[in-house]
Amino acid sequence: MDDTKKKTNTAWRPQTNMVRGGTLRSQYGETCEAIYLTSGFVYDSAEQAKASFMGQDDHFIYSRYSNPSVAMFEERMKLMEGTKFCQGTASGMGAIFAALACQLKAGDHLVASRALFGSCDYVCTVLMPQYGVRVTMIDGTDLNQWEKALSQPTNMVFMETPSNPTMEIIDLEAVAKMAHKAGARVVVDNVFATPCLQRPIALGADIVVYSSTKHIDGQGRSLGGAILFNDEEYWEKHLRMFIRHTGPTLSAFNAWLQLKGLETLELRVARHCDNALKVAQFLEGHAGIGKVIFPGLDSHPQRALIKKQMQGPGSVIAFEVMGDEARVFRFMNAMKLIDISNNLGDSKSLMTHPATTTHQRTGPEGRAKLGISDQLVRLSIGLEDVEDIKDDLEQALKA
Repeated sequence: MDDTKKKTNTAWRPQTNMVRGGTLRSQYGETCEAIYLTSGFVYDSAEQAKASFMGQDDHFIYSRYSNPSVAMFEERMKLMEGTKFCQGTASGMGAIFAALACQLKAGDHLVASRALFGSCDYVCTVLMPQYGVRVTMIDGTDLNQWEKALSQPTNMVFMETPSNPTMEIIDLEAVAKMAHKAGARVVVDNVFATPCLQRPIALGADIVVYSSTKHIDGQGRSLGGAILFNDEEYWEKHLRMFIRHTGPTLSAFNAWLQLKGLETLELRVARHCDNALKVAQFLEGHAGIGKVIFPGLDSHPQRALIKKQMQGPGSVIAFEVMGDEARVFRFMNAMKLIDISNNLGDSKSLMTHPATTTHQRTGPEGRAKLGISDQLVRLSIGLEDVEDIKDDLEQALKA
């Protein structure tokens, strides 16, 4: 790579780096980053090919290993998160599975919070035990349960905070201290908060994972994921070769789309948060609505912890509609603006019913433990005029 054409400045502030960080221009001097849709690369000589495979020449080898467009995305993510390493992946679940599976082996111990996205729960409770990993699932909000689970040697800890969909918040600093005493690396899914609102590494986490499909792309265009960390041993001993030989790599085209998303991420997240707070306040006072769960409301049971470790409330609201499942479905089907979709973090407002979609396989008993009732709806607030969002909710509740 020609470093003279690579624009990176660690002294730049975050918003500047989200626009310009890691830009790798070709000989044509393009303004917008180029898309390198190539599977392989050529060498000037057989000697250069040998040196490249030995790691002695900084040359792209194969797009399953690395690619200029993906490298730009990874560099920009590193600058935003403040880490030494970033690995782009094909999806958020690709990031989560790779982050765990690259290290864990039969006989190892994984401790995870119980409040997880359905696919994350499947990885922890089905796949990992199949590979011989001992898994302990706990209530992530209960520090006593963390202390008990981590009283034995542990290899990895995994959590979502805020959790999907009930917005449980885990005390990252306290859990990280206990986990490190037990010998564990701490992996945090930070997708609800985004890098703009929460910095898990600064709070003691070792590894942060994202579904960049969500706010980072933020416009429903592409799948992607990212794994960020500072631990060189984790990179060299575990993740690098796992990614190289199993192939869950981010496509160059999706990396380019998400580079474009990063340019406006901070601006969009600010609007998401502002809209979400206004909608949550509207719902909290509505006669047709029961419980409303949103990190920006004073009614959230962990409000003090939220203020301590988050810089904003995020874009997702969970709330219960009064009545049975049939009434909830009538409410959702009456939406004229808000779409029914299991995605989130999009510029468009999206609504889903977790009990019958994202957490269907968890079962009634498991959902009850997580507080996911048949009345619960998850609403990802978009960038529309907030009054139109409120109007749509109002007319649907009346319908």
